[in-house]
Amino acid sequence: MKADEFDKKFDEGGDILDALDLSKAKRTMHDQKRVNVDFPAWMIESLDKEADRIGVTRQSIIKVWLAERLEELAANKALQQASR
Repeated sequence: MKADEFDKKFDEGGDILDALDLSKAKRTMHDQKRVNVDFPAWMIESLDKEADRIGVTRQSIIKVWLAERLEELAANKALQQASR
């Protein structure tokens, strides 16, 4: 499929997956790196309760909360730099 055909199909909301080789797809800045973190038992219990409540794994909730906090810090830093 030529690029202009691909673009047109995409713009029209067509299915373009058949034209992609997903085996070579990569998400930038999403390489995985394993870390070990020790948490107090009370914190694990609280994490597990919240994870169960919203229907995700402990690992997922930790990732989401850390990502939210890091995004918040980055936004605050950007605001501080803009106000200078």
